[in-house]
Amino acid sequence: MATTAPAHPAHPVHPVDEVPPVRHLAAFGLQHVLAMYAGAVAVPLIVGGAMKLSPADLAYLITADLLLCGIATLIQCVGFWRFGVRLPIMQGCTFAAVSPMVLIGTTGGGLPAIYGSVIVAGLAIVLLAPVFGRLLRFFPPLVTGTVILIIGVSLLPVAGNWAAGGVGAKDFGEPKNLALAGFVLAVVLAVQRFAPPFLGRIAVLVGIAVGLAVAVPFGFTDFGGVGDADWVGISTPFHFGTPTFHASAIVSMLVVALVTMTETTGDLIAVGEMTDRKVEPRTLADGLRADGLSTVLGGVFNTFPYTAFAQNVGLVGMTRVRSRWVVATAGGILVLLGLLPKLGAVVAAVPAPVLGGAGLVMFGTVAASGLRTLAEVDFKGNNNLTVVAVSVAVGMLPVGVPTIYAKFPDWFQTVMNSGISAGCLTAIVLNLLFNHLPGKAGSAGSAAEPKAASV
Repeated sequence: MATTAPAHPAHPVHPVDEVPPVRHLAAFGLQHVLAMYAGAVAVPLIVGGAMKLSPADLAYLITADLLLCGIATLIQCVGFWRFGVRLPIMQGCTFAAVSPMVLIGTTGGGLPAIYGSVIVAGLAIVLLAPVFGRLLRFFPPLVTGTVILIIGVSLLPVAGNWAAGGVGAKDFGEPKNLALAGFVLAVVLAVQRFAPPFLGRIAVLVGIAVGLAVAVPFGFTDFGGVGDADWVGISTPFHFGTPTFHASAIVSMLVVALVTMTETTGDLIAVGEMTDRKVEPRTLADGLRADGLSTVLGGVFNTFPYTAFAQNVGLVGMTRVRSRWVVATAGGILVLLGLLPKLGAVVAAVPAPVLGGAGLVMFGTVAASGLRTLAEVDFKGNNNLTVVAVSVAVGMLPVGVPTIYAKFPDWFQTVMNSGISAGCLTAIVLNLLFNHLPGKAGSAGSAAEPKAASV
């Protein structure tokens, strides 16, 4: 007794590195997969649909994407050498690349031109990772809290679209869809409040399972795709042809790379805050390097650029399950789904409103985590409130008015159409302007915070 008692208070193993029992790993991991699945398959669906690919090619893109999502997640969570942040981070295709890839694919280059530019962008991310790692000092709590808040709020419309039935659904906005989403939300909250601790941690999974059980008899589900799906599918390198390298395609994808690196930086810092393992310059560089490697693999194995998935940041904060091995298990499940298309088709049959109800809690949790970080910031006698106000406003513009930058050049749209990158860049610039540059007399209060933070 005397030898084991001190082990608990000492916490020799950080919660991030703890390995839960196998049954918990499976449940927590599946919860992460369900939270990100719809977002994961959206990019190949949009790009393949815009290029008018055949159903067989579309199915191939989706299984390739799921396989690489799993591999990218394992690289990020488990890590090897200087690749991987070793935090509970899910990886998925970035939406920032959708518009440029559709443009490249539909203006004569096709998929080989997309994959050529993706490979170059991935190599660029690997090379630039140490540079971004050194920028961590420009992310004090004022900036990180603002970015985390923007990540959460900008994801809420995604949950809203799911709750209404999914973008493009014939019954979009029908009261029955919103009722199902509301029911799932109520189940998640009830499980969190009244269930035993373990069930409380898988509240999202329980909510989705109960929602699915209710959705089946009411005709919300369509399992037709399960019968059509193959049992086994393996993505082979350069399935759609040898990559081609076009200067204009590469330039636009390099802009995407900078945007995704900015977004990933925000996500990694957010998870570091939630798990009490602060991200250091070296670990940030390792995480970005993993993004770059996964993006190169994406170009080789017929899929797209990879980045940290903000959807799952909310799940980490909500469940308070901090183990990276849980997310590594989710990566393993994604690899299985990529190799066994029939399993992927079963998961795909979960109705959008069920995901919407769960998403409202998860994405709201990210925003609330941002507010918690901002609570550490001193807002008295300085301009910090202005930094937050303007950054959130700029970040929300493309979310609230998606076509606001439609008349601007493509590179500008790539940067600013992502509310996360737009808000993040604004927060960094305004923090430098108000808190680091020499100011006018009487603004000493605004300069005090960074000095105190650096001591």
